[in-house]
Amino acid sequence: MSTKDYLEKDYYKALGVPKDATDAEIKKAYRKLAREFHPDANKGDASAEERFKEISEANDVLGDPKKRKEYDEARALFGNGGFRPGPGAGGGSFNFDLGDLFGGAQGGGAGGAGGFGGGLGDVFGGLFNRAGAGAGSRVQPRRGQDIESEVTLSFTEAVDGATVPLRMSSQAPCKACSGTGDKNGTPRVCPTCVGTGQVSRGSGGGFSLTDPCTDCKGRGLIAEHPCEVCKGSGRARSSKTMQVRIPAGVSDGQRIRLRGKGAPGERGGPAGDLYVVVHVDSHPVFGRRGDNLTVTVPVTYPEAALGADIRVPTLGGPAVTLKLPPGTPNGRTMRARGKGAVRKDGTRGDLLVTIEVAVPTELSDKAKEALETYRDATSSEDPRATLFESAKGA
Repeated sequence: MSTKDYLEKDYYKALGVPKDATDAEIKKAYRKLAREFHPDANKGDASAEERFKEISEANDVLGDPKKRKEYDEARALFGNGGFRPGPGAGGGSFNFDLGDLFGGAQGGGAGGAGGFGGGLGDVFGGLFNRAGAGAGSRVQPRRGQDIESEVTLSFTEAVDGATVPLRMSSQAPCKACSGTGDKNGTPRVCPTCVGTGQVSRGSGGGFSLTDPCTDCKGRGLIAEHPCEVCKGSGRARSSKTMQVRIPAGVSDGQRIRLRGKGAPGERGGPAGDLYVVVHVDSHPVFGRRGDNLTVTVPVTYPEAALGADIRVPTLGGPAVTLKLPPGTPNGRTMRARGKGAVRKDGTRGDLLVTIEVAVPTELSDKAKEALETYRDATSSEDPRATLFESAKGA
């Protein structure tokens, strides 16, 4: 805020009190107006937020006896921007640029008219050079914290999507003090960071770094009478249960971000985000490979050798029939299109079917006799012949 703006603002009018109001009257007026126009009580109302800033700015000056005295003296001397010299200077009044005066102008304009020269800068330098006279009372909105939680889904829920209840604990505005941190509801603007919640420090080369203010812990406000519940922080632990929609096709270990579902903000600031880490239980039949589901289907030796139509289960749907070609080897993977997991675009992946030739552990006499006959009929064939030839060649 410029010097001229500072002098032209009527802080008494902003609080609705006379210029001879007592400290108690100023405090009472501020407390009443702060409750009425606090951003937490007027969410989304930009005019109320600006009014609250104006009220806080006025209280920051008038609520401090030293600042108030300097403010009254400055306004009496400059008359809302118009310098009024005494009789020795010719009477009347005239306007001039206060920015030039406090910016170090030493010429005959100010010096000749009032005989002060550059001395006025020395008289009021402490008033305008200290933090808190300008942007100090502009308390900034503060974004809520991000929250992280976990949820465990069944295999089917992860594939199809699900809405699950999620109980969360986070920091929310303290109900005891309405989020002000002060049990009387009248926190003051932090003089260190002047309400911004941040302080700058030089890092050399003309650059500066910004850190959270340690005095107000980044809030921009300090409670003179700390709330007993939140200890002056304005935030208290709050628990609630939310119905959270987990999208279809989520995988084990995936971290989902839900914007604006985290902890509430302060002074009209936006809420934080909710991050949900998903854990997926295994399935006794199906597996997952990206957007595709997997399943292993056992077949008999005659089915693999002679070919067959086999029925294959799907996840949550009717079985599909696959045509097994003659001579299908053990371990071959076949594909049932569109029977997999849901993709982001709404389509589905495939079901990958791995063939496993089942070897019987017990045989009837008839089956054993048939296999022996088959063995004798194929005795001239050695399936391992090429294996040994390849081994020798290597």
